[in-house]
Amino acid sequence: MSTEQDVSQNPLRVAGLFAGVGGLELGLKRAGLETSMLCEVWAPAQAVLTKQFPGIPLEPDVQHLKALPGDVDVVTAGFPCQDLSQAGRTAGIGGEQSGLVSHVFRLLKKHHPRWLVLENVRNMLVLDKGKAMLHLVQELEALGYSWAYRLVDSRFTGVPQRRQRVLFVASLTEDPRDVLLSEDAGEPDQTKLATDAHGFYWTEGLRGLGWAQDAVPTIKGGSGLSIPSPPGIWIPGNPVGHRIVTPSITDAEQLQGFDKHWTLNETTSDKKSSRDRWTLVGNAVTVGVSQWLGERLLNPGRYDESESDLLADKAKWPTAAWGRNGKRWRSSVSMWPQQRPYTHLMDLIDRDGLTPLSHRAAAGFYSRTQRAKLKFEESFLLSMKEHVELMASKHKAPATVGTRG
Repeated sequence: MSTEQDVSQNPLRVAGLFAGVGGLELGLKRAGLETSMLCEVWAPAQAVLTKQFPGIPLEPDVQHLKALPGDVDVVTAGFPCQDLSQAGRTAGIGGEQSGLVSHVFRLLKKHHPRWLVLENVRNMLVLDKGKAMLHLVQELEALGYSWAYRLVDSRFTGVPQRRQRVLFVASLTEDPRDVLLSEDAGEPDQTKLATDAHGFYWTEGLRGLGWAQDAVPTIKGGSGLSIPSPPGIWIPGNPVGHRIVTPSITDAEQLQGFDKHWTLNETTSDKKSSRDRWTLVGNAVTVGVSQWLGERLLNPGRYDESESDLLADKAKWPTAAWGRNGKRWRSSVSMWPQQRPYTHLMDLIDRDGLTPLSHRAAAGFYSRTQRAKLKFEESFLLSMKEHVELMASKHKAPATVGTRG
């Protein structure tokens, strides 16, 4: 297989399917690639793409897309994850939303790009006992593709968001391993993280927490309450009433690597549309992740096969693997291909834009912690209790904080 990229002439051209607000395409653009076409069905996302990618042809629905542009080198597809995500319905790869990836395979039968790039949630590796990944692999191998995938943590790009996503690269002529698996920085030193802020999910508290030191957990387009919502942040050094807060939508955009107000336009500017903006940002690809990927597409390394083990037919999908012609190998690489300079959470968020968690949300969360079998930091629970009591006094609502039984 060829691993050489001729970038001295024209840049690699990209067709972005299921483009969302362009997280994949923006990162690839920053790496030096050129967007030729976008395809997105949701009107609020279309409005963002029209504003942020002026002059780029925008197709409205992949189901009605008959063919890809003939000059495209890279096809990207961050196909819908609603049926795969733990925050969604988990209907599987055949669900109404995630099953739309079949149109990618249909288009690949007519057009043969140099690279195919897929992105999705970590849950894809385990859903239906691995059938989602098996479906993707079998479909692509039937078309003659070699493939590789890797679970990556967005924090490797320097943003303080613990977001683990599967990057999947396939090609008919190139070696995907050299793009995805040839670079590995290993897990970072956790002692370098700041201790002045911790992120968590206030929508959870019974079976999970999403606890993240000096970071927020994954910004989601949905939640356990079936609504898009910001994560919580505990800032123990703040006064009571301002210790338990949520970030702004512009904070969320930056946590995803976008510029402030990336999703702001005439259709998302009112209060009613703020929920749409959280969905748009939560469903996006972290820009720094796709920028790294673009840089590797242009300048791949050389993967060392000695770092691989042959996978048994019914083995669980590991966090990184590669394969071709019906055979699969596990790769030992970590979720951190690089360790770019890290931005501490309190250095990124706009402190003036933080919003105290409402009494209803805080009381609900605290109540769940009292019934949960999870272990919580006592100082965190005390801050939450004090927050509930203060917010209750402001709104003359019963505190209902109780104690753990």
